[in-house]
Amino acid sequence: MRSLTTIFALFCSTFIFTACNDDSFPEAENEEELITAVTLTFTPTDGGIAVIANASDTSAEDGNTIVAEKIVLEANTNYELSIELDPAATETGITEQIIEEADEHLLLFAWTEGLFSDPEGDGNIDERDDPVNYGDFDANGLPLGLETTWTTGEPASGTFRFVLKHQPDIKSATSGINDGATDLDVIWDIEITE
Repeated sequence: MRSLTTIFALFCSTFIFTACNDDSFPEAENEEELITAVTLTFTPTDGGIAVIANASDTSAEDGNTIVAEKIVLEANTNYELSIELDPAATETGITEQIIEEADEHLLLFAWTEGLFSDPEGDGNIDERDDPVNYGDFDANGLPLGLETTWTTGEPASGTFRFVLKHQPDIKSATSGINDGATDLDVIWDIEITE
């Protein structure tokens, strides 16, 4: 009788543990967001009309064929630049996700030298220490890059580029273009006019 009770108890415990171990639920996936649209808004700090330049993925599928509108700014003017990712896709909230995960993301910039008097140079894509006027930071005091400030120089033309890096657990004061994964890399033609 004792052996039947033992077998019955083992059977019941096996059934209970098996019932709790349900493999029918899929594992959670941690996929990167597909960014297919970007809006740059250059707002003159002394007032005036904001300059908006859009870029979008012409295939609307892979994020690898982004076409960017030309940026046209006035010479010797101070601008605040805000960057919005997938602005039409309000359900995805990609910009908000980047802000929430600011400690994992970094925007790096490059431009044709001489386009801007502040910051000077050609950006921090090639050298992380080169100046960029960041206006937003993560909880560790490291820059994010969705908000920046710029002062244009004399009339000129060239290119303006930014790269969004995803750097979970490796973002630091020295992390740069070769660290982490690239979420987005866009180049605009830019003209500084009188």
